[in-house]
Amino acid sequence: MNPWVMFFLIASLGLGTTITFASSHWLLAWMGLEINTLAIIPLMAQQHHPRAVEATTKYFLTQATAAALVLFATTSNAWMLGEWQIQQLCHPLATSITMIALGLKVGLAPMHFWLPEVLQGLDLSTGLVLSTWQKLAPMILIYQIAPTLDQGALVLIGLVSALTGGWGGLNQTQLRKIMAYSSISHMGWMIIVLNYSPPLMLLNLLVYIVMTTSAFLTLKTVSATKINMLATASTKAPLMMSIAMLIMLSMGGLPPLTGFMPKWMILKEMTKQDLPLTATIIALAALLSLFFYLRLCYSLVLTSSPNTNNSKTPWRAKINTPFLLLSITAALSLMMLPITPTVIALMT
Repeated sequence: MNPWVMFFLIASLGLGTTITFASSHWLLAWMGLEINTLAIIPLMAQQHHPRAVEATTKYFLTQATAAALVLFATTSNAWMLGEWQIQQLCHPLATSITMIALGLKVGLAPMHFWLPEVLQGLDLSTGLVLSTWQKLAPMILIYQIAPTLDQGALVLIGLVSALTGGWGGLNQTQLRKIMAYSSISHMGWMIIVLNYSPPLMLLNLLVYIVMTTSAFLTLKTVSATKINMLATASTKAPLMMSIAMLIMLSMGGLPPLTGFMPKWMILKEMTKQDLPLTATIIALAALLSLFFYLRLCYSLVLTSSPNTNNSKTPWRAKINTPFLLLSITAALSLMMLPITPTVIALMT
């Protein structure tokens, strides 16, 4: 793709998210969501492969449906109450439809069916953008309308998403589908705590973006798209794969890694809100996700190819990928747990 076209599309992605962040009017927020969608579609279809075009078409239809629902719900709210402000979405019908539409945009269960299929058809770079940057604008809108949403419904959506993300990833062999189900599970953790502690949801979103970025970058470094492709990766880049293993364990929420921090704090908040059954169910859902992360770890560092390879080329291969972003995100994914008391102090 032409560098100027690429620059224009990336700038449009940033512009769409910024407009949604800065808007207090539903039409401006909707316009930001549409700019985001239209900017990423050429990036998704740039491979000119039938699978990529299929994924792009599915994504466009899904996002167009969600955008139409947002526009319908907010117009209905303005018609009935005369109010276009984002935080004044008060009519029950409008709030319910808007939550369904935004859940469809980020891939919350049971509106998640498009996400694994779309992510499977993309390359790892575009999949990274879809899994991280494209979540920001809808999640900020959900954050703003959270006080008008029913707490029980949010808890139910969060539990269903966490369980779906865990169950769905168990029998997957495609890494991009595993990352899609991981995204669904993490979205469930964010939604379940949204009404009880909004800053904790934002913290979880930040940690999720950091961990997902480092995971995608490590997979891209060794060009791995299937689990069996990880079996020989440890012989090509042993240090990189050791770091990738720790990143996967961090995404699973194991201490003393960064991913343990938001899960621990969410379980603590659920217990504080007198919801021990909810905390127990979502903790068990985390065990399901941990299983397929451990499968990845096993393939990353505990297996090697049984075939004899006399070529010197793949062994300790020199990787020419820029490491700055990967180094920063990997360090943050592994070593942020000690600052948990500071984070708690800032949120209280």
